[in-house]
Amino acid sequence: MKNRKRNRMIGFDYSSDNLYFITICVHDRLCCFGNVVSVTEGTGRDLSVHHPENHHPENHHPENHHPENHHSENHYPQKYYSDKVIMRLNKYGNIVKNQIDWLENQYSYVEIHNYVVMPNHIHLILEIDSKKVKDGDVKIKSVSSLIGALKTTSSKKIHEIGFLGFSWQRSFHDHIIRNEKAYQNISNYIDLNPYKWGADLFFNSN
Repeated sequence: MKNRKRNRMIGFDYSSDNLYFITICVHDRLCCFGNVVSVTEGTGRDLSVHHPENHHPENHHPENHHPENHHSENHYPQKYYSDKVIMRLNKYGNIVKNQIDWLENQYSYVEIHNYVVMPNHIHLILEIDSKKVKDGDVKIKSVSSLIGALKTTSSKKIHEIGFLGFSWQRSFHDHIIRNEKAYQNISNYIDLNPYKWGADLFFNSN
């Protein structure tokens, strides 16, 4: 069996109080959560089809070109923001959105600061804050356990409404957010994700 890329930092306590930037992908990058659309003047133009004029060379996923190292507003031309672009979720995307909310409600020490559900992946900023736990017997789950709960419960609900072939990609990408500048850049990256979909590393027109 080939060695898989290790996503977690060796020796780090992933149940410790920190802010974590998480990316989770659908298996084979299948687009099944909805479409990115422009709603300028009520046209509802579908942006799920790649438009070459929207490609920008600075637009990369954080694994290759991490948002905390750049001011988002300085790396995307103004035309990216002239239209109102939204992610229009379908019934599967809404399940994922609801389960992200569930995760925060289920675990008192979890706070979701920002997130976006894209056609075939999600980004979120998750905070573990043990000070919110009132019961001293509550064990803080690791990031892997929390994301595992999110993936398992959302998959189950998606299967229950008929999409039996749905699955998440194994594991997930994480990054520990260490300062305010990194936090702001990553949050901006999440907010702007729909605008950059046509040039996203995860873009899939199918």
